[in-house]
Amino acid sequence: MQVKRGWRVLKISKWGALLGCCALVMPGTALAVTQGSLGSTSTGSVSITATVPGRVQIGGLTDIAFGTIDPSSAASQSEDVCVWSNMSGRGYQVTATGSGASNAFTLTDGTNTLPYSVEWAGSTGQSSGTALTSGSALTGLTSTATNPTCSSGAPKTASFFVKMNATSLQAAVASSYTGTLTLVVAPQ
Repeated sequence: MQVKRGWRVLKISKWGALLGCCALVMPGTALAVTQGSLGSTSTGSVSITATVPGRVQIGGLTDIAFGTIDPSSAASQSEDVCVWSNMSGRGYQVTATGSGASNAFTLTDGTNTLPYSVEWAGSTGQSSGTALTSGSALTGLTSTATNPTCSSGAPKTASFFVKMNATSLQAAVASSYTGTLTLVVAPQ
């Protein structure tokens, strides 16, 4: 390929054009490598880079069984869990969804539904937490876990609560109800 520039004609081979394009596409990769020189000893050095992505893990979960519930009063179950984050400050967020229609927090017997609510506490030993809305993240949480499985340090780092109010229990048809609560933690 020839490019006329003023009175000079520059000749660029197809390989030269390709290398030029590649040089434009590759963003500023600095080469810190130094080569050794011939001698009784020779020293060279290379630059080393690594990226650690944000990661989280939730564990220590067990199924929740209310058993037979007296509809004259509210029912509540809680569970302590392990949440680990490798973010600066060990930050994470949690999003809960139910298995009801449009991810609602409901149990079903196949025909009828029984609603419940979910709360999250960023530490253990609590009697209540922040109410969760299905599909909406609760942000600004931090973990005290030092490894993903809480095998050293605090064995559990957070709690969640599943609650049913008396009004919902009194309106429910006598039956056995089941459902699934999904908890998604993400780095923050």
